Amino acid sequence: MPEFLVALTHILEPGVFLYLVLGTLLGLAVGTLPGLTATMAVAILTPLTFWLPYERGLAVLVGVWNSAIFSGGISAILINIPGTPASIASTFDGYPLTQQGKAGLALGINVLYSAIGGLFGAVIFMLAAFPLARFALSFGPAEYFALGLFGLSMMIAVSGTSIIKGLIAGFVGLALSLVGLDPMLATPRFHFGNPNLLGGISFIPLMIGLFGLGEVFHQMTLSMPFEEREKTPVGTLVGKKLGRMLVNAREFLQTLPATLVGSITGVIIGAIPGTGADIASLLGWEFSRRISREKEKFGKGSIEGLASTCAANNACLGGALTTMMALGIPGDAVTAVLIGSFIMYGVQPGPAMFRDRADFVFTVIGLMILVNIVFLVIGFFFSRFVGGFILLPKPIMWSTIIILSLVGSFSLNNRVFDVWVALLSGIMGFLFRRYRFPLGPIILALILGPMVERNFRTALIISRGNPGIFFVKPISLVLLVGTALSLFSPILLRRKKEESV
Repeated sequence: MPEFLVALTHILEPGVFLYLVLGTLLGLAVGTLPGLTATMAVAILTPLTFWLPYERGLAVLVGVWNSAIFSGGISAILINIPGTPASIASTFDGYPLTQQGKAGLALGINVLYSAIGGLFGAVIFMLAAFPLARFALSFGPAEYFALGLFGLSMMIAVSGTSIIKGLIAGFVGLALSLVGLDPMLATPRFHFGNPNLLGGISFIPLMIGLFGLGEVFHQMTLSMPFEEREKTPVGTLVGKKLGRMLVNAREFLQTLPATLVGSITGVIIGAIPGTGADIASLLGWEFSRRISREKEKFGKGSIEGLASTCAANNACLGGALTTMMALGIPGDAVTAVLIGSFIMYGVQPGPAMFRDRADFVFTVIGLMILVNIVFLVIGFFFSRFVGGFILLPKPIMWSTIIILSLVGSFSLNNRVFDVWVALLSGIMGFLFRRYRFPLGPIILALILGPMVERNFRTALIISRGNPGIFFVKPISLVLLVGTALSLFSPILLRRKKEESV
């Protein structure tokens, strides 16, 4: 394979490696700071790499992309604020581990299993690009609707102890997803005369408010004396080290099945256009919970749950890259930006690229593998350094989070309106925490709501109003059956458990 050898020699050049390290460091900073996303970073850096040889430009972009997805879990673990949307599920078990005094272990799991998932995704991309791309291409509106509905059924799974509260939160997310232009007719709806709402509610400011400002407001209202606060699980970390970061042999074997499930889920979800690492991490977490022998620990500090969602985060990138490069269809927002980057380098993503520019393809594959090794080494040192953030006095930490959250909200579209969205959603996040409503269903419904609505209506148009279209296609039928099982199995199991008591 001469193209692979040519690509390998390019990747191993000192200049390319240095640019990869630079991109990795930039991605670590971007991912850790709430409000700054991988999409934003890649979009900003793409024109700056135009004057570089394509190997070095790709090294910067691939480094930023991979490390930003991983490092979003750092703030999710330490302060319960996802640095990126892909790290939402990392708050489920990462932050409880920090509260238990195991912040170092949680950070180590984030580094190690993100690298494992990333390597898994890169290898699968290298070995099975065309089969995965053909599978994603076979999805029509009926299949996409069934997939979205299956994802929405996970609202129960992430609802915690109260299914009713989880469903209420999910319907709030669905209601928010309806704001803006009708996806089929382009008619305004629920904009209340405000032109800023015509494009819908921006996801990033909403996420920052719910998980960032809401958490800060909640902590600020806890009228706990300083002396008592020092005795809490988080307070016991003050003035102490984060503890060990490496998993031992027993923990590694325990998390192996969850890691495999999360990695496979990440690759498959990533290969489906229009999804992304946020959905992959949520579904990876749920699937791992179902196969675990310790289901009751999920959401309360499970190392299996954290390992699975971290693996799914970065494994998703290999799947998304497969769809983008093999078909020219972006798997997520970042790959949509990368298409423009590739065109800037004179390469048109699609099947012909594998035939005409195999050296370019192998360069990307090699960089995807190498960047996971790089951030595996750098990530442990970076996480321990950033871990000192949790040792700051809480007022300083709260002030820093609020400033970064508001700046991040504004920088997305340079609109003050997004700052108001972050503030209002922060109040909503505070109220939901106060009355113990889960936040996961809101995000899940907000992400999947538009996809479900658009593909449901498109499928009915194709079938001329016949709902049978959802049941005659094998893929959509399997997904609908899975949806029914997801909705009713927890209720039946709970009743069975109550009857046996």
